[in-house]
Amino acid sequence: MALKPVGFAGNLFLAVAPQKILDPEIALSNGCCGPRPPNGALTIWKDGFMTETMPAARPARPYFSSGPCAKRPGWSPENLNAAPLGRSHRSKIGKARLKDAIDRTRALLGVPDEYRIGIVPASDTGAVEMAMWTMLGERPVDMFAWESFGAGWITDAVKQLGLDARLHEAAYGEISDLGAANPAHDVVFTWNGTTSGVRVPNADWISDDREGVVICDATSAVFAQPLDWQKLDVITYSWQKVLGGEAAHGMLILSPRAVKRLESYTPPRPLPKLFRLTKGGKLIEDIFEGATINTPSMLCVEDYLDTLKWAAKLGGLSALHQRADENAAALAVWVKKTPWLDFLCADAALRSNTSVCLKITDPEIGALDEKAQRAFVKAMEKHLEAQEAAYDIGGYRDAPPGLRIWCGATVEREDIETLCPWLDWAFHTAKSSI
Repeated sequence: MALKPVGFAGNLFLAVAPQKILDPEIALSNGCCGPRPPNGALTIWKDGFMTETMPAARPARPYFSSGPCAKRPGWSPENLNAAPLGRSHRSKIGKARLKDAIDRTRALLGVPDEYRIGIVPASDTGAVEMAMWTMLGERPVDMFAWESFGAGWITDAVKQLGLDARLHEAAYGEISDLGAANPAHDVVFTWNGTTSGVRVPNADWISDDREGVVICDATSAVFAQPLDWQKLDVITYSWQKVLGGEAAHGMLILSPRAVKRLESYTPPRPLPKLFRLTKGGKLIEDIFEGATINTPSMLCVEDYLDTLKWAAKLGGLSALHQRADENAAALAVWVKKTPWLDFLCADAALRSNTSVCLKITDPEIGALDEKAQRAFVKAMEKHLEAQEAAYDIGGYRDAPPGLRIWCGATVEREDIETLCPWLDWAFHTAKSSI
């Protein structure tokens, strides 16, 4: 990115970023990133690199966790005053709120009318487990994994369910051979690898003439990346990701093919109550009309409704996608000019626009053993948290040592841009202590 010089102060070079910030590696419309905020325009450079000077401006909202994620801009507990607290979820008002959440979800995401949408226990994990335990075993299954959550689904398939599974795995930063999917098999995969920052480019690798069901863990992709509904039979997510809702509640979306599997196949295993989606060989339709299997938090339901209403006023699904794209693009501008780190995912076409994962490439840090590298990242986190500049940006515990910065739609681009100088400061501060 070209910088416009404005003067010198000793051996410090002062530069102002141009009014438009674009990353040529990310396919966005011209001018997507807009002008820099007033408190983020001035950057201090020394010998071509960022100095160790503590930045003056802090992100207005330093919440960059990849789950639970930042609340929406303007969120306040007062927005939840209408929650029917103390009322049964089976009361008229309780059922109405739950049905409203389902209907608004369908409208915002553009879920086809023939697909069912249900609110289920135990967040995205519960929704995925529910689908795997009730549907898999009728035929072989292709398991695709390139990060920790996909690996967790493999563990369930092989060690817990004892399925006839073909494993298609890849290292962090890479992606499995998607072309190996067999149309005669079931498929389980994660659309966006939350712990590696690698996402599928599209669903073209899934056959239109498939015989099996496709189970997609979309928790950090939905509301931020376009999903091809006709290629997916089970779609799961939690409220706590792109919309910044609360944890513990999951969403289960079923295609007609998935419903057919549930009604025609009886798995050879006991099913706990929380996993039971059929009764007498028929789908329990009430689950997909707001009659939840167990008791939901009506406060969390109200919070989810608040996020759905905010997203609709913002401009709907395309506006959410654009915000995530612009946040990721703003971070990419800084990564491109920063010598001590890079994306964990080398292929720009596969990089996540939500859970952006970064690896430290500085040779001195790279020479440390893994334990010391993780300690270094923890030191950076500690410095940033002490200054209230960023919270929870360390990489996932099973991922390679590095940073993970959430760029979903509830994060403001200005905060991403203001964060970047702090990352430089934290790196140099932590390195000076080695």
